[in-house]
Amino acid sequence: MIVIIGGGPAGLAAALSAKENGADKVLILERDCRLGGILNQCIHNGFGLHTFKEELTGPEYAQRYIDRVLEAGIEFKLNTMVTHISAEREVTYVNSQEGTVTVKADAVILAMGCRERPRGALNLAGYRPAGIYTAGTAQRLMNIEGYKVGNRVVVLGSGDIGLIMARRLTLEGAKVELVAELLPKSGGLKRNIVQCLEDYGIPLKLSHTVTRVYGKNRVTGVDISQVGPDLRPIPGTEEHYECDTLLLSVGLIPENELSKSAGVKLDSKTGGAVVGDNLETSVPGIFSCGNVLHVHDLVDHVSEEAETAGFYAAEFVKKLWKEN
Repeated sequence: MIVIIGGGPAGLAAALSAKENGADKVLILERDCRLGGILNQCIHNGFGLHTFKEELTGPEYAQRYIDRVLEAGIEFKLNTMVTHISAEREVTYVNSQEGTVTVKADAVILAMGCRERPRGALNLAGYRPAGIYTAGTAQRLMNIEGYKVGNRVVVLGSGDIGLIMARRLTLEGAKVELVAELLPKSGGLKRNIVQCLEDYGIPLKLSHTVTRVYGKNRVTGVDISQVGPDLRPIPGTEEHYECDTLLLSVGLIPENELSKSAGVKLDSKTGGAVVGDNLETSVPGIFSCGNVLHVHDLVDHVSEEAETAGFYAAEFVKKLWKEN
């Protein structure tokens, strides 16, 4: 059996590839209440141009794979949290129906994705008022839960999700004061800078960062300062912006706590596992793909990489069967 941790784009593509390449039994374990992962909240278009040769929204892209998983009869468990993976490929998970269960896998594919860098990593001066969100949290609240997170917004970080949320908030009637970026160039795709900022007249300030947050109960404003080549704020360059919401789009971190529990060696630069050409980690039979391996720009590349992981995981299992 091949156990896949995560039912997002990487997990779905890996499961299909493993099944199509001869794996008899494949099990997807997903902690959310539905398959699709982060794509479910990405309602903008721009997905699938490489994979499907057409432009799709995130949920549409995910559904293409979900339909194929259902057709292939691949087993999956939702609302299921994996708590531990051992070096012997024993996977422990917990859910409300079965309680705590440990299964012995022939191979494991890590497809947990990544998480956002939180406010605590930024050392922002000020109190801890309401109105500070990571961009992904705000995206989920707006696109899935149906809440409007704010009316006057400052976005820190010009990664793709920050740019997309600047447009999303504008379309919902909010005023996005500016997008500030610490580095001298944006980390987002050029098309997103044009379509999400320039088309809506939202200013982008490069080499700037938030140096102070005002407000006790709710954000009332922020100070934006210019930074020098050493990325430190330059005294005297502060500008004050009144706002009720601060969105943080300041980087993604591969979600590798489970990988550590299995003894998988991690790369200090990418934050993901050290893998060979076959995407096998330092622990035999454990493979890694998608954003848990390294953060990708396009979901199409995640799917392509995951198919490779699924293929080699199936080959590993078939070799194991022959030996036994």
